[in-house]
Amino acid sequence: MIATKSKSVELLARRKKVVANGVGVFNTATVKDAKGAIITDLEGKELIDFAGGIGVVNAGHSPKTVVKAIQDQAAKYLHTSFNVVSYEPYIELCEKLTEILPHGEETKAMLVSTGAEAVENAVKIARQATGRQAVIGFSEAYHGRTMMAMTLTSKIGYKVGCGPFAPEVYRLRFPNFRLYGKGMDYEAFIDQELAYLEMSAHNLVEPDAVAAIIIEAVQGEGGFNPVPKRYLEGLRAHCDKHGIMLIIDEVQSGFCRTGYWASWQHYGVTPDISTYAKSMGSGMPIAAILGRAEVMDAAAPGSIGGTYIGNPVCCAASLATIKLMEELDLNGRANEVADRINKRLHSLQHQHDAIGDVRGLGAMIGIEFVKKDDPNQPDSTLCAEIIRQAFENGLIIISAGMDKNVIRILSPLVITNDELERGLDILESAIKESIKKTI
Repeated sequence: MIATKSKSVELLARRKKVVANGVGVFNTATVKDAKGAIITDLEGKELIDFAGGIGVVNAGHSPKTVVKAIQDQAAKYLHTSFNVVSYEPYIELCEKLTEILPHGEETKAMLVSTGAEAVENAVKIARQATGRQAVIGFSEAYHGRTMMAMTLTSKIGYKVGCGPFAPEVYRLRFPNFRLYGKGMDYEAFIDQELAYLEMSAHNLVEPDAVAAIIIEAVQGEGGFNPVPKRYLEGLRAHCDKHGIMLIIDEVQSGFCRTGYWASWQHYGVTPDISTYAKSMGSGMPIAAILGRAEVMDAAAPGSIGGTYIGNPVCCAASLATIKLMEELDLNGRANEVADRINKRLHSLQHQHDAIGDVRGLGAMIGIEFVKKDDPNQPDSTLCAEIIRQAFENGLIIISAGMDKNVIRILSPLVITNDELERGLDILESAIKESIKKTI
């Protein structure tokens, strides 16, 4: 008897034949249908989703009200280009964004299609606002795959063979106490990192040449590292002192993921410019740049934007998503989800030296796997085995970190408590079994 291949195996084989190898495969799951926090694969198997489309579906897969808003708008008009014909969904969305994400007394916004595009435009705005060229980023940072965004991205694996890169980009060390503290007192470490920031004016780039410093308040691809509060405050003061624009990248951390619309709202530090995408549209390609009105207006007409900026269907999806997030209080729900996850994972951490750290902000949580409880010995092999075992048992998870040794949890915030606990059961079992297997 000839064994038949599963539909999922066949689809992955078709993918391999026609899709460029450079397009990553973070998990071998397939999808026929997705609702809430559950993905149903081509065989009809239900999978609990802890990846959330890489942080895109905080409001869940295919929420009914968002789907309805997409259908209604699509029946009216799909595209006019906002540069050519103005339409209300774009303006209404900008009004809503400036309401929930105020940058001082007056805020303005612009819409684009992707997080990387948002970063590109944020840098262009900062350069025009200051008349300067240089941009400072951080180690372990991720800002996208387009030219400026890729240059600002720290991970070499995303950049091999892609140069030359954009000029006038400089890099500071992200103040990661676990990675760089080396037994120091925490407050002394922050003092040291702030001193490095001040020293950068002498040994990195002249402050009068710097247009912007861009940072993720919680690093995403870099391993879910939250910036220390006092460091971000010091960074704000440094930018104010030297007339530098502070850009905070909220593409992965925004829209309820950490319990606020933006993670910078945890810190009481307001950026000059901030960038958003992912969960603001429930999977539709839309992104935003927000900033102080006088900063945003510094960009000359026609110098920012593009053909597809703020597609009307995507705007409708985003407006419906934000409305749903408010109705369900997903900022509050994020804290409930975080409490359940942290309780389980911190308990597990105490049992296994292979779990080096459990960290994050709100429901943006990472689990770091290392050898001998040493952050300088990342265990990517163990991490990959956990992902594989979890998938076999019905849970979708993906990795992060410079060495792919951090499992990130980005489950839809509409996940039920039962689904969340079942997912954590699968994850805990996969961690325990994988540790045994690799000993």
